[in-house]
Amino acid sequence: MTYSIVARDEKTGEMGVAVQTCNLAVGTWVPWAQGGVGAVATQAHADRTYGTHGLGLLDDGTRANEALKTLLSADEQRDFRQVALVDTTGAVAAHTGRRCLP
Repeated sequence: MTYSIVARDEKTGEMGVAVQTCNLAVGTWVPWAQGGVGAVATQAHADRTYGTHGLGLLDDGTRANEALKTLLSADEQRDFRQVALVDTTGAVAAHTGRRCLP
């Protein structure tokens, strides 16, 4: 089982991302964060561009829900993905594709 979390501390504004799984290399695929910008977790049939592109969208001022819509609309394999984003306001957007493995 794999699970991830993205979060923002309301008092400090600090953001982070964490993941737990059986794969030792998970840190190179799932967690993405940038100070003052946001955090992204991409898992299941993970696509690293969700991390880099997602942070780029957040850095440009796009809010988490709109960034998620942009990522998913450009991805033909979105039904196999799981992704979550948090932005500087603390807003979180998440997606679990309908064809993800149970």
